[in-house]
Amino acid sequence: MYIKEIKDMINLMNENNLTELEIEKEGVRIKLKRGSAGFVENKVEFMPVQNAPAQDKAQAQAQKAENKNTVEIKAPMVGTFYRAPSPEAPPYVNIGDMIEPGQVVCIVEAMKLMNEIKSEVKGKIVDIMVDNAEPVEFGQALFVIEPS
Repeated sequence: MYIKEIKDMINLMNENNLTELEIEKEGVRIKLKRGSAGFVENKVEFMPVQNAPAQDKAQAQAQKAENKNTVEIKAPMVGTFYRAPSPEAPPYVNIGDMIEPGQVVCIVEAMKLMNEIKSEVKGKIVDIMVDNAEPVEFGQALFVIEPS
């Protein structure tokens, strides 16, 4: 599901004076709610509703077999991946950096909202799976971490 589709859903809500809209498509369920101020709040929930395709599973299993002692930080939503808070700022993390739980590692922009993605583990950044300013899907691996 793409950002344009979500924007179309918001327009549909506004045109029909809907207070809530829930749609399930392409293995993702999106729930939008209108806030008390009359605009759609950032209450967008992205939840898997079916298993990943067999090809994705095979690729993930191959990677896990290769890196048995690694953990992935995955995208919690559909959006655009940014490694830094602004174009002129240095990246939050680089390959080889040590990170702590709660440390911001990137931003995923969804519907003009900048969502900080934080690490849940302590460890070393082994790989960055996405290029800066690239679109990401729900559940897509962003970083590979070697826990310490």
